[in-house]
Amino acid sequence: MEKITTCLWYNGQAKEAAEFYCSVFKNSEIKTVSPMVVIFELNGRTFMGLNGGPHFNFNEAISLVIHCKDQDEVDYYWGQLSAVPEAEQCGWVKDRFGMSWQIIPDAMGELMSKSNQEQGERVMNAMLKMKKLIVADLEKAFNGDLS
Repeated sequence: MEKITTCLWYNGQAKEAAEFYCSVFKNSEIKTVSPMVVIFELNGRTFMGLNGGPHFNFNEAISLVIHCKDQDEVDYYWGQLSAVPEAEQCGWVKDRFGMSWQIIPDAMGELMSKSNQEQGERVMNAMLKMKKLIVADLEKAFNGDLS
């Protein structure tokens, strides 16, 4: 087991959440299940799901970031995880368990790392108007095509 594991608090739905996440992410599996705790692995990263009751809920103070190689991956994870349309903004979605996810195309980081100040501002302004991030539109903003 990893030295540091992220613990996610669920209201009696830890196993259901782990099963759902393992169905979304390849190379994932449930390691152990007990009445209080589910240990699961998503793409090599270990998580603990705690059946802690209704005392604490997820909020945007914690989110999980998915780095996507291309628009197809962005579309896939968006379609799988987004369950609260009013929470969608700037690449963020909320799943049916209340967990916030940031679904970010690798192109976003690439564009920002090679941009000058004006290009960076255009990319950021374009992103701020989006719900799901669209790589082609971010690239257009980078290149100054604001049509």
